[in-house]
Amino acid sequence: MVALASFLDARAASGQWLVRIEDIDTPRCAPGADQIILRQLMQLGMTWDGELWYQSNRLQAYEHAFKSLQKQGKVYPCACTRREIADSVVAAHGALPGGERPYPGTCRNGLPPDRKPKSWRFRVSSDTVHFQDRWCGEQSQCVEQQVGDFIVRRADGMWAYQLAVVVDDAAQGVTDVVRGQDLLSSTARQQLLAQALDASVPKVMHIPVVTDENGLKLSKQNSAPPINTDKPLITLTSAWQHLGLGPLSATSVEQFWTQATASWAGHFFDRRLAP
Repeated sequence: MVALASFLDARAASGQWLVRIEDIDTPRCAPGADQIILRQLMQLGMTWDGELWYQSNRLQAYEHAFKSLQKQGKVYPCACTRREIADSVVAAHGALPGGERPYPGTCRNGLPPDRKPKSWRFRVSSDTVHFQDRWCGEQSQCVEQQVGDFIVRRADGMWAYQLAVVVDDAAQGVTDVVRGQDLLSSTARQQLLAQALDASVPKVMHIPVVTDENGLKLSKQNSAPPINTDKPLITLTSAWQHLGLGPLSATSVEQFWTQATASWAGHFFDRRLAP
């Protein structure tokens, strides 16, 4: 559904729709998964613009950005394990909060004696980040209180999602990001990183995610069934209905994209596309 929304947003704005394969977490990437995704997009009539990017080919760019943050004193090594962080949160608050576990800053002023660094964290300030989400409205987050200094390089040496997407968005000249509301809480962190790297901050839209009867996001991690591309019009119409933007009368995939793009433009750009 996110692919549908982002594709419509780009087409309604007469912009470019970029596809990026976020395979930075290589141990969790199933061989051939990228080709399945690309084939499904094409079967649904969704063609991307420009070069297809793979994050696994961008490691030097992330290293360069990391060194820039190091020179600014914006990152520091951390020796803490997840268990140690959880214990610190419990000691400070009496229980573990739901969602994020704010990092207590244990290594902020230097590593404890005889400890070796595991990860690297971005040093945040106490300022509150404010931004306008095109779907959810006005948003704000004090990253220090809700997240704490966050990881940009993991203990296994891999680059964190937060850093990689900021670097790639800047390099690709991304102006608008459309994604699921499960990533809404990442926005403030990414904006702080973009500012530190002197990169432009894209506008954001976070759409509702599809969940099962237990409220879990439908995903491969939760054993959700794959989308059916044998009947693309049914699949596209179902995704559109989940967005709740009104009925369409399309009887073909081509009609669906024409009607859905015009409807999206009317909702989010205060105009209709020219016929």
